[in-house]
Amino acid sequence: MLSTIASSCATNDGLRGAPVPKVRRTQVNTAPEDELIELLCDRLSDYKAHVHDSDSDSVLEVITEVLRETNTGTIVVPQGLPEEYYTHLSAKVTVDSEDLDAIELDKIDTAITQCALAVAETGTIVLDGSLGQGRRIVSLIPDHHIVILRKSQVVKGVAEAVDRLDPTKAQTWISGPSATSDIELTRIEGVHGPRRLDVILTH
Repeated sequence: MLSTIASSCATNDGLRGAPVPKVRRTQVNTAPEDELIELLCDRLSDYKAHVHDSDSDSVLEVITEVLRETNTGTIVVPQGLPEEYYTHLSAKVTVDSEDLDAIELDKIDTAITQCALAVAETGTIVLDGSLGQGRRIVSLIPDHHIVILRKSQVVKGVAEAVDRLDPTKAQTWISGPSATSDIELTRIEGVHGPRRLDVILTH
């Protein structure tokens, strides 16, 4: 055992001062946008998320229809979310602030946010806390989360996503509605986050 450790230390000493190789993580995305969108939608559907295709002028219309379907009465939105997405909604809207704690957020039906990007291969939506995305707690406490995603924000793989994201920002990676399984593999949704996820794809 001691000889193994000594050998390992000797090997490390031999590498001391050697140049550190640069690892390039970036994956060059050559897939057309429509293929990435199709792949993302397929993955999101597997996760039981609801996907809506929309042009930039009809996002509010889609949001209104989703809220009607879910019978939403209260909404929380992060600071910086464009007002056009929520000012004309019939539900009561609260703009998030530091004074809004988990207990108050738990009384709210739906959160509406934007996102930083989405990963097509894994069907993952990533939030980084920027304007329009808000605090992590906003996307984790309400039972329903609506995400507005621009098609230009979709990347192919995780490595490309990591290269684009700011590592100093708190990130939330979301792959479908929150779900877990018991010992008999019975799927239970809404245990660790929203029970329902709606993704609105727009330009």
